[in-house]
Amino acid sequence: MSLLQNWRDIAYNQEADKKQLQQFWTNYFLIEKNIYEQLLSNPDEVVKGTVKELAEKYKVDVMTMVGFLDGINDSLVIPNPIEEMEEDTVVTLAYDKELLYKNMVDAKADWLYNLPMWDEIFTEEQKKTLYMEQKKSGTVIKGKKIGRNDPCPCGSGKKYKYCCGKNA
Repeated sequence: MSLLQNWRDIAYNQEADKKQLQQFWTNYFLIEKNIYEQLLSNPDEVVKGTVKELAEKYKVDVMTMVGFLDGINDSLVIPNPIEEMEEDTVVTLAYDKELLYKNMVDAKADWLYNLPMWDEIFTEEQKKTLYMEQKKSGTVIKGKKIGRNDPCPCGSGKKYKYCCGKNA
């Protein structure tokens, strides 16, 4: 079984006691925050190494590092092969700053997108713009409804009810 599958079996265990699972995620989020603080403190450094080396670098166990890699993968410039990742797989943490920020907003991870390190990367205005762009991207805007007696949008010149609306 792959490391990623092991991680997901632990993290999303349906049989686990809710209290234990909540404690698991509380601990994980603290560790994740610590790793992001270190990464964002030097945003232009490309961190690279095996899964095991990165776990040692950030002082976490390999499974926690796999969870972190799973979480950050959508924000990377070049995604890592997380599906078939093993302890000796070389991975990189070269992230797209704007995409990472937006993904944190999308995940509602305010403990991450409010980290003080972001102030050194983006201005308040940039952060606000990225935040709003992400929030708006999930908003569905419906077009104006066509009334029965309105001109048909196909351009025939007929009323909608006698043209394209006939079979609707």
